Amino acid sequence: MSYANFKPTVWSKYIQHELPKFTVFKQDCDYKFEGEAGQGKRVKIQNVGRPTVKKYVPGKPIDDAENVGETSAYLDIDQFDYFNYGMDNIDKAQAQEGVMEALQIESTRALAEQEDIFCATQMAKSAGIKTVSTKITTEEEAKKAVDDLFVKLWNNGVSAKDDVTMYLTPWFYMLFQNKLIELKTNNDDLIAKGVLGLYNNAKIKMTNNAYNDGTDDYIILKTSKAFAYCNGIDKLKPYEPEKGFAEAIKGLNTYGGKMVRPKECAVLKCHQ
Repeated sequence: MSYANFKPTVWSKYIQHELPKFTVFKQDCDYKFEGEAGQGKRVKIQNVGRPTVKKYVPGKPIDDAENVGETSAYLDIDQFDYFNYGMDNIDKAQAQEGVMEALQIESTRALAEQEDIFCATQMAKSAGIKTVSTKITTEEEAKKAVDDLFVKLWNNGVSAKDDVTMYLTPWFYMLFQNKLIELKTNNDDLIAKGVLGLYNNAKIKMTNNAYNDGTDDYIILKTSKAFAYCNGIDKLKPYEPEKGFAEAIKGLNTYGGKMVRPKECAVLKCHQ
């Protein structure tokens, strides 16, 4: 990137931005471990089993105390992304006001896309439920595949009252959109978060960051507790490089994620 040799031309007050991808996956993760995480840190997450409920007969002794199973999972802050760009201050003086700020916005969007791709990939690879590769070309085929995926998730104990989200690729959404329940006009908050409609009480979102294994897109259906996610350190620092007369900005983003409830995440592997 170079802004050298600027000419004294008239600069428009409007700055064009690159179109961002649909960043949706990281919005629907479990963030309760965020305060315990930092750069290079590991968070130990305790999972406990469910006690057995038994019938009590008055006057009869009860069984010995049950040893409820316990498992642990580790969430590592092991992803590190950065950017570093500069602009010569002489060129900056001739450039339109706001260019550096616009670049900062683009950098933030780019970092967010990397986080979203990371979440989508980890969810896809570690989901507890995965279908076989399926070719889907019609609206009815899409509906049947989605219905089957919901049944698999419900059979694992997820209910219609849980906070569930489904992520569709653009081509799959075009097949499935007529099956969605439209959002009411007072659901501005959901619309702002990218929710396109509801199906079986699950929020439906569209993304072009879905994982693809070379053949299939991975359509993900999950609860909000299935995947834990943490941002470690967010740094943005302006500085002056030693050589030249440039002003520069560098940014660092560290993060990590872990599938902690794989039975609450289902994947439809499909292609056109």
